[in-house]
Amino acid sequence: MTPDTTNADVMPKFIQIHFLAAWPGALLNRDDAGLAKRLPFGSATRTRISSQCLKRHWRMADDRHALHELAKRNGVEGVRTKRAIEREVTGPLRTRFDEKAVDAVELAFLTKFYGKNAKDSQQRQALLFGRPELAWMREQAERILSENPDAAAAKSAAEAWIKEEKANLNQLRDQNILAASLEAALFGRMVTSDTRANRDAAIHVAHAFTVHAEQAELDYFTVVDDLRSREQGDDAGAAGVFDTELTSGLYYGYVVVDVPLLVSNLTGCARSDWAGDHDRALAAQVVEHLVHLVAEVSPGAKKGSTAPYSRAELVMVEAGDRQPRTLANAFRDAVALEDRDSNGSLGNRTAAALLTHLGAMDAMYETGEARRHAALPDLALDGVPGGSLRELAAWAGGLVRDAAI
Repeated sequence: MTPDTTNADVMPKFIQIHFLAAWPGALLNRDDAGLAKRLPFGSATRTRISSQCLKRHWRMADDRHALHELAKRNGVEGVRTKRAIEREVTGPLRTRFDEKAVDAVELAFLTKFYGKNAKDSQQRQALLFGRPELAWMREQAERILSENPDAAAAKSAAEAWIKEEKANLNQLRDQNILAASLEAALFGRMVTSDTRANRDAAIHVAHAFTVHAEQAELDYFTVVDDLRSREQGDDAGAAGVFDTELTSGLYYGYVVVDVPLLVSNLTGCARSDWAGDHDRALAAQVVEHLVHLVAEVSPGAKKGSTAPYSRAELVMVEAGDRQPRTLANAFRDAVALEDRDSNGSLGNRTAAALLTHLGAMDAMYETGEARRHAALPDLALDGVPGGSLRELAAWAGGLVRDAAI
């Protein structure tokens, strides 16, 4: 039994989200050989879903809690692309200025932001730019072309501008705190040609894995040619014979939100002053949306043949001011798929193992996290306040919004 930690006065320096979700007969995340990703852990090898896979589906989700819609409403959308300069910066200027002059400015900008691979779009790094950054770069390109109408002059002016410190994307922090986009504030950004434009990720995502030993099967299937006819002498066999791997499992997943960094990335304040007099409304909304996305959005490939849509059966949110800690070690010894000594289901026994480990961690470290959860009845955690997912997400967001030093 864990203590009833609902302390509303807790300083939510870290928000931790734990979830249990199950998928039957799916291929959620494949390796380079087309097989399910795996993870040796403790007493067994598990099926795994990579953090990159999880984050991409949460970023790209298109529902009422979509992050890109939240960014759009706040004017801080981002674009991840290799062709940002041609499409968003110089492209709109080609009908107004000399073609060769635009080419010269374009090459200067490409070299600045994409480095040695600038000329080959296929070899470039896919960079994440915020809409405010792209608009600012377009304004600068337009100014250079207006002042230097011929190609030679435009080339010299663009190269001179690139060498100046104002060409650094980081300078936009003084003009627009979220120039790098909401996505960059959440998931980070790396610009190899401009290290001061980098952003550390405020959201940390672990690889999800099955709490039990892997369950996999090789699925054999055929493709039939609809126009083949025995009467016409065609081969009556299949037009193609294939196989693919399918897996089933109950997964544990873990997400951490570094709230000071999130607020700093969103408002421009010092990380140490995150709980001061700053507008944390957007940060609170991000946390609320993330709780919903983690619970409701499924990763998955082979959608047409497996319909891999599921929702978390348990979501627990914790808030505290100490270093986060995963509860993955509750499953270091794999949960038995069958237990003759227990009438509990796999989900029930998994939740019990998580609760036991959580109680042991509380007893040893006494870190005092506040926590609540939402769960199906079979996975409910005794001693941890429960409610609906909506109530859980609102509680987590409220902790961020109302935090005060």
